[in-house]
Amino acid sequence: MAAPESEAPDTARSRAKDKSPWNWLLFIPIVVPLIPALFNADSPRLFGFPRFYWLQLAWILLGVGTTTLVYQMTKKRGDR
Repeated sequence: MAAPESEAPDTARSRAKDKSPWNWLLFIPIVVPLIPALFNADSPRLFGFPRFYWLQLAWILLGVGTTTLVYQMTKKRGDR
């Protein structure tokens, strides 16, 4: 008796075909933290923390915000 085929390959195939331009926004949280000029100073300080430390938190928030935006803009209307 043959095992029933799962729907996982179809789902993976449909995701691979997603060529939405919104996906390009996902490069922002990857590229922006790699710019050394952003870290090349001690000031401004935020609550006594040097720029490097509070920018790390800002990059996390940037990544979460960008990922949420891309997800909301690319999800299909039938997915809930």
